[in-house]
Amino acid sequence: MPKTLQKLIIVESPTKAKTITKFLGSDFKIDSSYGHVRDLPKKKLGVDLEHDFAPEYVIFKENQKRITALKKLAAKADEVYYATDEDREGEAISWHLSEIFNLPKSKERRIAFHEITKEAILAALDHPRQIDMNLVDAQQARRVLDRLVGYKISPFLWKKVAKGLSAGRVQSVAVRLIIEREREITAFNKEEYWSVEADFKKPSDGEFRGKLHRVGGQMLDKMAIKDQATADNYLEQLNSAKYQVAKVEKKETQKNPLPPFTTSTLQQDANRRLGFSAKQTMMIAQQLYEGVVLGGEGQVGLISYMRTDSLNLSEKFLGEASEFIKKNYGADFGLEAPRHFKTKSKGAQEAHEAIRPTEVYRQPEEMKDHLTPQQYKLYNLIWRRAVASQMAVAVLANTAVDVSNDKNDLVFRATGQVIKFAGFLSAYPSGGQDIILPDLTEGEKLDLLKIEPLQHFTQPPARYSDATLVKALEEKGIGRPSTYAPTINTIITRGYVSREEKRLKPAEIAFLVNDLLVEHFPEIVDYDFTAKMEGELDEIAAGELKWQPVIKKFYGPFSENLEKKYGELNKEDIVNQETSEVCDKCGKPMIIKIGRFGKFLACTGFPECKNTKQINGAGEIEPEETLDEKCPNCGKPMVYKHGRFGKFIACSDYPKCKTTKQVLKTIGMKCPECKEGEVVIRHGRGRVFYGCSRYPDCKFTSWKKPGEAEKSGEGEA
Repeated sequence: MPKTLQKLIIVESPTKAKTITKFLGSDFKIDSSYGHVRDLPKKKLGVDLEHDFAPEYVIFKENQKRITALKKLAAKADEVYYATDEDREGEAISWHLSEIFNLPKSKERRIAFHEITKEAILAALDHPRQIDMNLVDAQQARRVLDRLVGYKISPFLWKKVAKGLSAGRVQSVAVRLIIEREREITAFNKEEYWSVEADFKKPSDGEFRGKLHRVGGQMLDKMAIKDQATADNYLEQLNSAKYQVAKVEKKETQKNPLPPFTTSTLQQDANRRLGFSAKQTMMIAQQLYEGVVLGGEGQVGLISYMRTDSLNLSEKFLGEASEFIKKNYGADFGLEAPRHFKTKSKGAQEAHEAIRPTEVYRQPEEMKDHLTPQQYKLYNLIWRRAVASQMAVAVLANTAVDVSNDKNDLVFRATGQVIKFAGFLSAYPSGGQDIILPDLTEGEKLDLLKIEPLQHFTQPPARYSDATLVKALEEKGIGRPSTYAPTINTIITRGYVSREEKRLKPAEIAFLVNDLLVEHFPEIVDYDFTAKMEGELDEIAAGELKWQPVIKKFYGPFSENLEKKYGELNKEDIVNQETSEVCDKCGKPMIIKIGRFGKFLACTGFPECKNTKQINGAGEIEPEETLDEKCPNCGKPMVYKHGRFGKFIACSDYPKCKTTKQVLKTIGMKCPECKEGEVVIRHGRGRVFYGCSRYPDCKFTSWKKPGEAEKSGEGEA
């Protein structure tokens, strides 16, 4: 007889399993599924359109050995606990395991916890439940819906535009946001405006700068001074004037702390303060949640679950935080009663807890030696934000000073801010710098040190960063905590977007695909439609809707329209544009075509004639520039070409010889490691990064532009 296990607990990751093991006795065995155990097949639709959209799940070959081992353990166990993450995705993994094991229901338990601590694990074991089929169905609906959109639209794009393209229910909406922002930038007409600014000084001490604020009793708006002539006219009026303080206004204001992090706000702040991408943030947060080794303590989970849109904090944490704040910051920094926050997120759901440290007494500096630099930075951010949310408001003294003169009614204004009581800012500084004005009194004489006109131009809206795109998606109710990072990663890896200087720039092919979807499949990229679909998925999770009717309501019109568009649209009409150019190799007309990496000029004699030419954004032919360099493989001349990441060097005998290499663009500084090579811009994984020109002799690389980290105060809260 095989030995019987008493209790088997299954989690997703071996790290999580290791952390939990230390809390439980020898009658428990904790093992891992290593993530998802089965999914829709990779090479076919896997959804039965004739039978209520029934999904066909398969265990992938690479998972089979692990599943077989878990199935044997489950068969021997008296009780099997599914302890996957406490969200729809985690619930679905538990259900998939249950379906594979096919155990008696009396043997199965579902437990969930928001943090990996002994107290949370024991509490979960004391309160097991059944698998929540409403959450499972919501996840199934999302998976089937995304498969139908992706599997049906992507082949259409391959046939009508270019091979290798894809579309997705959320990814295409994200691309649309980026495209629309890019068009705003392109259409933006900058306007010139000027300011007149002066440096003043008290005769005793204390310098400050003021800006011309009021003329003839009328306040100047930002764009009031249109040109240098107007600015110079004001300067003439101020020649040999004598200055004095006309008015001093002091106003005390209070600043409230921000709520603890949700998934969205964590990704936004980690991007803004630390320069982390959404994907990087979630990867590091997962490590902190599942556990890191803390010396003699062993494996310890440092933060609560990181996929959440709740702003709640546990009573235990609130009590410990209050005690900690009063002890370490002072009684004045604490609160009489805990501060609670209400979420403003559209469709907020799966409301467990906000992201917080599992133990407030594990201060970031004490953890630093046990964490990687990236783990420390993120833990520091999470710890400080959660603690600050339970601290007293900050008290600020805002000061506005008006400076007049003895010649005319031209008034300058200077503003400043002083922190009178730091409150929560002691734990979570705002990152701004206070402009501190000298102590001034009305009627006081001032010396003019300098006065100057300054030229400015209005700025176009900035491209989306990871942070601002996540915020835009959340505000529109598109996607959920678990989808933001994968969505951004998908549109980058599939070539629709690249990350340049921390901003998301659309590729040329993205414009074509987006415009095609907007015109012919508007529901796929419609913001309101996508948000409404997210709402219906929430209703399925709450047990208020069945998932199959939701899919049916979408798929019927979608499928009918898709079939219609296959007949109506011709690839040549979409991707080809006639030109007056004639092929210099065969004499046939040349047309502008578009491929995955942008527009190019191609011979209509293809495939017999494969002649192509590079064109610029205006559709003009860019002459092939030959280098004084021979191809190392075939000896033909090397030439400059243009591709997805801009200019590169290639063999002139392409496509017979496919030798290529990057054009190394320097940023004007020496390599910080070897001190010999130049720092050059490189491209990889859809992102711009920086490396040494002496590679591979020097392997220095950095996602950040060297020197930026020091300037931005990277890692500081």
